[in-house]
Amino acid sequence: MRNEPEQADAVWLDAHQAFSIAELEQCSGLSQAELRELVDYGVLTPTGPREAEWSFDGEVVVTVQTAARLRDDLELDPQALALALTLIGRIRELEGQLRSLRAQLPRRAP
Repeated sequence: MRNEPEQADAVWLDAHQAFSIAELEQCSGLSQAELRELVDYGVLTPTGPREAEWSFDGEVVVTVQTAARLRDDLELDPQALALALTLIGRIRELEGQLRSLRAQLPRRAP
């Protein structure tokens, strides 16, 4: 019997598109309670002051999908998950700064 690869749903992301907490739950596999905890830990930043009005930018979709993979693969609790996501974000930020600084260096002659 041959194993067929799993088919994943593709989502075209627009950083300006707003997602509800229910939509994030659906596209990530995280529960609404887990998503609320990530908001409480400061990993996710919703728009809207009250939870009933929360929406999230499209960039958050990648973060919650990463969170679900980390949770599933490493069996992380919400606090460890928040820490891991914060560190991943910081690493990406530093890598961007490093690329920018390297681009400013003069080119060496071959």
